Amino acid sequence: MFQGSSALTLDAKGRMSIPTRHRDALLQQEQGRLTLTRHPDGCLLVYPRSVWEEKREQIARFPMSARFLQRLLLGSAQDVDLDSAGRILIAPELRAAVGLERDAMLLGMATHFELWNAQELERRQAQDLAENSTDVFDTFSF
Repeated sequence: MFQGSSALTLDAKGRMSIPTRHRDALLQQEQGRLTLTRHPDGCLLVYPRSVWEEKREQIARFPMSARFLQRLLLGSAQDVDLDSAGRILIAPELRAAVGLERDAMLLGMATHFELWNAQELERRQAQDLAENSTDVFDTFSF
């Protein structure tokens, strides 16, 4: 289970270090194999390969009415491997699609990660807090 957030910096080549607390599990359970793809919210999704393979099958079965999502998720998917320094290379087209240049935030989302442009995530979270209702709290307590 992946959780928590990590402020990260992409290098000039578009490489990003996976935080050590996640790296060890990814190396042990997935041999460092990951898949990156776009999310409609404007971030990248980072999946351990075995989890992505299950998601890929689900996405392939979407109805024709969701073809745009298949194009976004499957058409943007790229397999990457952790290098010997624990980094992944994020392709230029994926970086450009979500505005990743240097400062990024990696969020653990249980089975996968979201990778955001740090400023966009901050803006998005403020907007979401201002606009969204908290009905979900009717069935959840802290």
